[in-house]
Amino acid sequence: MATAGGAAPAAMDEKARRTRDLLASFYNTDPSAAAGGAAAPAFLARPSPTAAPASPLDSINSTSFDPDIYMNVLVQQSNLEGLLQRHVKMATEIKNLDTDLQMLVYENYNKFISATDTIKRMKTNIVGMEANMEQLLTKITSVQSRSDTVNTSLFDKRENIEKLHRTRNLLRKVQFIYDLPTRLNKCIKTEAYADAVRFFTGAKPIFEAYGDTSFRDCKKASEEAMDVVIQHLQTKLYSDSEPIEARAEAVVLLKQLKFPVDNLKSNLLEKLEECLLNFQNETTHASIGDISKTFRAYLIIFPDSERRLIELAQALFLNRYETVRENLKKRIPSTDLLAMLRSLWEDATIIDEVISEAALPAFSLETTRDIVKQHIATAFLHLQSEISEALVRTHSTSNEKLEESQLQTAMETSKIKVSQGCIDLLQEFHHLVDGNIELLVKLRDLIIDWVQEGFQEFFQKLDGHFHVLSGRSKTNLQEPTMDSMQTDKTPTVLVLMLAQLCVYIEQTTVPKVTEELASFFGGGAHSYEYGPPFVPGEICRLYRSSGEKFLHHYINMKTQKISKLLNKRFTTPVWIKHKEPREVNMFVDLLLLEINGLVSEVKQILPGMVRRHRHSDSTGSTTSSRSNPMREDMLNRSNTHRARSQFLENHLAKLFEQKMEIFTKVEYTQESVISTVLKLCLKSLQEFVRLQTFNRSGFQQIQLDMEFLKTSLKEFVDDEAAISFLLKEVNNAAHERCLDPIPLEPPILDKLINAKLAKIKERNPNMR
Repeated sequence: MATAGGAAPAAMDEKARRTRDLLASFYNTDPSAAAGGAAAPAFLARPSPTAAPASPLDSINSTSFDPDIYMNVLVQQSNLEGLLQRHVKMATEIKNLDTDLQMLVYENYNKFISATDTIKRMKTNIVGMEANMEQLLTKITSVQSRSDTVNTSLFDKRENIEKLHRTRNLLRKVQFIYDLPTRLNKCIKTEAYADAVRFFTGAKPIFEAYGDTSFRDCKKASEEAMDVVIQHLQTKLYSDSEPIEARAEAVVLLKQLKFPVDNLKSNLLEKLEECLLNFQNETTHASIGDISKTFRAYLIIFPDSERRLIELAQALFLNRYETVRENLKKRIPSTDLLAMLRSLWEDATIIDEVISEAALPAFSLETTRDIVKQHIATAFLHLQSEISEALVRTHSTSNEKLEESQLQTAMETSKIKVSQGCIDLLQEFHHLVDGNIELLVKLRDLIIDWVQEGFQEFFQKLDGHFHVLSGRSKTNLQEPTMDSMQTDKTPTVLVLMLAQLCVYIEQTTVPKVTEELASFFGGGAHSYEYGPPFVPGEICRLYRSSGEKFLHHYINMKTQKISKLLNKRFTTPVWIKHKEPREVNMFVDLLLLEINGLVSEVKQILPGMVRRHRHSDSTGSTTSSRSNPMREDMLNRSNTHRARSQFLENHLAKLFEQKMEIFTKVEYTQESVISTVLKLCLKSLQEFVRLQTFNRSGFQQIQLDMEFLKTSLKEFVDDEAAISFLLKEVNNAAHERCLDPIPLEPPILDKLINAKLAKIKERNPNMR
């Protein structure tokens, strides 16, 4: 223990101390600790100076260790077994310390041997070096002496050479000044204006300092040459054939010559504006890439021209988008519109890379939004106009005689125009939704909403336009009266076609459009929050209502026309003085002529219906007068008795005859419309008869006319019982208004009717 941790002797000599320090530095021990005593092994922890005072048992490794105190404390605190364990442990530590110290000595011994060998070799190599160093010093001294001698001998010549060199450089500069006009002229010939500017700006300080001396002529000639250079640069600057890079270089060179370019900036911007105008009008071969380069060059040449360039760029695209708006008025296809918008968007992106402050992409997005919306609205307006033109063009000559199939062809054309027109619009709009342009992708939801809203508004406006074509406003179609009809201005067949077209739109067109919208235009910006803009149920209800109104309007118009004709024919003759009937009255021919026209229109537009079993004999009220046994008995009575008896029989028959429903719901069939018109006309005829007073001949004329109509109207109607009943009512009304109601005898009645039928067959041999 004393060997490992004891203090070094105080009288240690200097050599021993140096050796100890070398060993301590080699093993990374604390030299200060080594100065007081040998360092403890690394595995023995030195107590911290700031630690609490250690017990005597813990101070064995400290410098203040007292063996007596240690032993006394150890004996007092430990028993025999503890003392033995402490002995064994301490013996082991001592052995380990001896081993470590031995290894340390061996390692240091090897290093000392190596160091001794190295020192011996150094001594051997250094022998004779001192003599060589003395010899080298002698030679260096000799060289320095000779160098000083050479410098002294060449000093005057070196000074002269430096003066000559400076003179030579000055002469070269002077020669350059004298040769400058020639150089400038050569540069002008070769169009090397950059070299000319560089030469002149290099010589300019000399001209400013000595321009009034011997260099006066050179200065004048050079300035004249530079005036030519400036003129050429200005010419290049204003030349449209020069590329923008060359023009930008010209401005830079003019700036280097201190030439005022502020006025050039205004002129150049004006030329740029003219170039943009020509580009818009497609009168120049410049591309948007050239314009982009021009903007970039202007920003480099004139950094303060940014605001003006922004205005020019915005004006350019504003005018180009206005051109697109003008093209929309000509109803361009969606593919052409997409091509225009794609070109504008790409151009705006290119210019935005140069002048982002112009915000051209945002402007393009907003403008494209309005243009697409206008395009969709314009497409619907054109479709409405085409449908209207198809209807009006067909009936512009409605008063002329129409061919048999003309109305049917017009009806089919109108249906195709409505249905196929809507499908074509959907296909066009589909291009807008599927467009791969970035800005259209952003507008996709809005486009879907516009298309759906457009169809909703289109069908509503088309319905309103149908009402205008029918000659009535939509608000005045509530049970119109006869006097309010405008039959003279609106073709009746057009109203009937509108009614049938409404049915077609409700049952065919709207379902097709709904299916297409669901397939390709689902979603939208507002669909989930407010519901779809297109509501097919509402459109169907609208056209169902309008179709019924148009159908009733057509029936009323036809009834009005025929009623006016009948009223005129009944008010013209004096029935109280009517002569004995010789033939059927002329008003019957006119009535049948109008009915034939009605049938011709209805058969071409409305679908037919399978005729049911004729029930003309289902009620006693419709029995023909010629087959009634009561009438046969009347022939044997006196005229006065027969008249009085017939009057009473008619009233008794009304009391006991079966009630009949005359006016039923009008359907979109030929038979329903024809029967309704005939019933209304006969009802009007009954009212006209009630306003007249008849003599016997007048009553007999009405009897003859009604009997003839009963035979003639069978081929037009399906409900013969109702027609027979109404004809009988007309005859009864004449009977009531007759002063001497004596009817014609059946043989005479049959003879007159057969004569009329023979005359009609003679005029129309093909008639059955």
